[in-house]
Amino acid sequence: MTQARSSFRKSLFEKFSALLARVGRAEKSTLLATCVATFSLYGFVELADDMSEGDTRDFDHAVLLAFREPHDLSDPIGPRWFEEVMRDFTALGGHAVLTSIVLAVVGFLLLTRKRKFALMVGLSVAAGMGLSSLLKYVFARPRPDLVAHATEVYTHSFPSGHAMLSAVVYLTLGALLARSRAEPHVKIYLLSVAGLLTVLVGVSRVYLGVHWPSDVLAGWAIGAAWALACWLVMLWLQARGKVGQPTAGVSDPAEG
Repeated sequence: MTQARSSFRKSLFEKFSALLARVGRAEKSTLLATCVATFSLYGFVELADDMSEGDTRDFDHAVLLAFREPHDLSDPIGPRWFEEVMRDFTALGGHAVLTSIVLAVVGFLLLTRKRKFALMVGLSVAAGMGLSSLLKYVFARPRPDLVAHATEVYTHSFPSGHAMLSAVVYLTLGALLARSRAEPHVKIYLLSVAGLLTVLVGVSRVYLGVHWPSDVLAGWAIGAAWALACWLVMLWLQARGKVGQPTAGVSDPAEG
């Protein structure tokens, strides 16, 4: 019986491997991106549900307090210069900085006659900002009152807009740049840098006491799902000639 099961599993694995070998690299990337986007969206829904029911309270309090001096909760751990460094990191996820970066990229795409692609990038980020504001309004979670805020805030807490929008912008631009290179190690480097920037922005929000950890996790989850969804839409449009390839070095007639 055991040998029969082993033979069946081996046969099933061989058939699956043969099927996977016939699938192109583009299809594999699309399938992977779809799976990750779905998983990220599911993670956001679960976090939102747990947050609404108060199930994240202990986790949020424990992590937030871990970033504070035990004898003075108004003081983040580490020297003063490190606190300033974290403010610099958090600025990388601010609306002003992200908007400036996106406008610069859109301007570059327009100069290289990638008008439709520039429009797609601009609309993706603008819609992501709108979604972030809508989610904050819907959940209306108050900012942390457990510790003092080390920077000014003006909106609701869930999800973290800095975490979400940094994921949308940096992951989208990282994927865009990665597609311009054929070398795997360069692709890994570019995507790793984009991921690192996203992580640093999110961690800085908790360190400065302006977000609960669950806010940041939710922001990362919905931001990654949004970025991947937009990327999949771009691939779909490119496959149908609606949007020119972003890696072309000359004018694309389809972009006219």
